[in-house]
Amino acid sequence: MKLFCSNLIKFIPIAAISYVFILFVWGNSVPAGFRSNLNRKGSLGHMFTRLEEVKSRKNIDVLILGSSHAFRGFDPRIFPSNGFSSFNMGSSAQTPLQTSLLLERYLNQLNPKTIIYEVFPLIFNMDGVESAIDIIANDNNDLNSLEMAIALNNVKVYNTWVVASLNEILSLEKDFKEPLIKGADTYIADGFVETKMRYFKPKTFPNTNLVLDPNQISKFSEIMTLLKSKGITVILVFAPVSPSLYRSYQNVESFDSIMLKYSTYYNFNKMINLNDSTHFYDSHHLNQNGVEVFNNKLNEVLELE
Repeated sequence: MKLFCSNLIKFIPIAAISYVFILFVWGNSVPAGFRSNLNRKGSLGHMFTRLEEVKSRKNIDVLILGSSHAFRGFDPRIFPSNGFSSFNMGSSAQTPLQTSLLLERYLNQLNPKTIIYEVFPLIFNMDGVESAIDIIANDNNDLNSLEMAIALNNVKVYNTWVVASLNEILSLEKDFKEPLIKGADTYIADGFVETKMRYFKPKTFPNTNLVLDPNQISKFSEIMTLLKSKGITVILVFAPVSPSLYRSYQNVESFDSIMLKYSTYYNFNKMINLNDSTHFYDSHHLNQNGVEVFNNKLNEVLELE
């Protein structure tokens, strides 16, 4: 038994080092389609370009936070029609855990007067893995990244953190450039991604009861407390989703009432009339026609604030 324990103690560090080495080689040499166990720089959503641009921005008027509904829905060419500067720091499936990390890194630098926080109900019941690996792969990593990885305790997050951290230490991706046009997506500026015009074909969705994870709500509450302590005006926005999808949500009124307790809140699904096939390119995301309608209405609302 003592021999077994002794051998095991010797084996564990060797196995760990071997795993890290194999993971590092695998992550840097295998095409994306064959490495589903980790994420690399330049993933979907232009997160790398967004985070590179934000590093040069200071003292803006409006900071936008949230999920893909944010960075695909708030167009800086339409949105700041009344003269204010803005930056969109939304990211794919961004949960409050990732929002908190981004604010820790960039809030003091950006020093916004107002924050528009896009709050999609289903985000409050996600594990945050998709958003975490997106940020870890595309930003500089620090202790906050490791703390987030530990909090999520997910193999894919750990793998992405290991490869991204080693690449950063070894400066292997210092010259990385992300194309502004990737497939149907074009990065514009100020954090916005425009998608090539296409149209959603409406369908019927099963009824969905909106469930909010207490841990995500707790982190959201921490964020709101932080922002209010700094005197920042916070506007919460439920951005439009396709009417056919929105109708499947069973307890929206309850979600609305929860959000109203935190700050000024607008559910734009109730404030503008949009058409599934005219204004959306999929069930969740506005096409450019819908973006224009939504942003114009948002400008009207902000002028009254």
